[in-house]
Amino acid sequence: MSRLDELKAKRSALSTERENTIAGVSEVPKELLRVADVAHNAEQNIKNLDEEFELQTKLRGKDIGFLFFATALQCVRQYILTDFKIRMDDQKAADKTLGKKKFDPHDLKARKEAGFEVRHHKLYNPTLEEIVLHPVPFDTTKGSKQFEDLNPFSGTGKLRHRAGAIGHDPILGWIFGTANIATSTLTGWNMQSFHISSKTGTGGGDFLKLHADTGKVLSYTFNKLLHENLKGKIIIGTSLVKEGVHLASDVNTKHSLPFPIVSTYDPKLASGLADYGIDMANILTVGKQVALASAINMLVVMIHRMTFNAERDGDPKLYEVRTRRVVTYSNVIASASNVLAVGIAAGIGIAAGNEELVRRSLRKLDIGGLLVTLYRLINDYKFISDLKQEFILNNFDKMVQGDM
Repeated sequence: MSRLDELKAKRSALSTERENTIAGVSEVPKELLRVADVAHNAEQNIKNLDEEFELQTKLRGKDIGFLFFATALQCVRQYILTDFKIRMDDQKAADKTLGKKKFDPHDLKARKEAGFEVRHHKLYNPTLEEIVLHPVPFDTTKGSKQFEDLNPFSGTGKLRHRAGAIGHDPILGWIFGTANIATSTLTGWNMQSFHISSKTGTGGGDFLKLHADTGKVLSYTFNKLLHENLKGKIIIGTSLVKEGVHLASDVNTKHSLPFPIVSTYDPKLASGLADYGIDMANILTVGKQVALASAINMLVVMIHRMTFNAERDGDPKLYEVRTRRVVTYSNVIASASNVLAVGIAAGIGIAAGNEELVRRSLRKLDIGGLLVTLYRLINDYKFISDLKQEFILNNFDKMVQGDM
């Protein structure tokens, strides 16, 4: 190529570059005008994006089906599985206790006919037979008045010995109640312990005989478990089982068991709470309501997400909003209908002076389910609000960049 041809080629390249530069400069005002228009109409654009989010996350055909399915499950749970059950009196509960013997262990004649020896009550060391056949020692109240200021049952309210004896505490009872059974003692809420003895024959039964050392109650128990032979371990194991059986037999009685821990520092307060329905039976029922309501929600979430189809349902995040709305709406409908039904039935009972109808109605109140509903409303509202904000900001940024 000659020198002249090279100069012509450079001139042509410079001319092309100049034209491109001029064209680019001419496009700048257009882009500025577009961005300015987006900014000027920002409020309307954000409103449009908000409507678009609601359109993409509103419930559709299959979602409505899931909503009815989830609501039906919650209603069945409310009225069949997790209602507050009728409570038995103490005697009926005792009669139904697992492993209850058919004779009075304090009846000397019955014991001899059954081939059992009379209870000897060696301090801190009852025999396995005594543990199995006799009632738990912390059910004893007879003879407590002789200990005056140390009496653990004085001023305990309607729960009486269940608030006064720590063996009835739903949590600490597993330690102290087991130790009391293994050592034939009773430990009160004031941490004073007593040896329990028995009388046979007419007017027989268990009674508080002597003051005991709470430290020894525990040390003898741990010694049986850790340092004695198999016999000691069997005694502790049997005592633990007997404690569990006893708590289970007491929890659904009219007075139930006290709120955990409270009775260990104020038994009267524990009884006061029980007057307002705050006892172990109701705590377990509400806990069951919460657990099953949450389990149903998890089941619905899993099945709904399994039906996700990318082509039909679009963005997985927006689909999750639909899933959460199905669950939350079903909880709200179920809880609202439950409160309304219970309120109407109880109102009719009050108007008619029918106390039994009022009690039956209140037993259907789904307190645990209502708590789950409130949690879902708060948690899901925050999740959906955050996702909506992200959706609007991302898409508005795309508008500014010219990608939308």
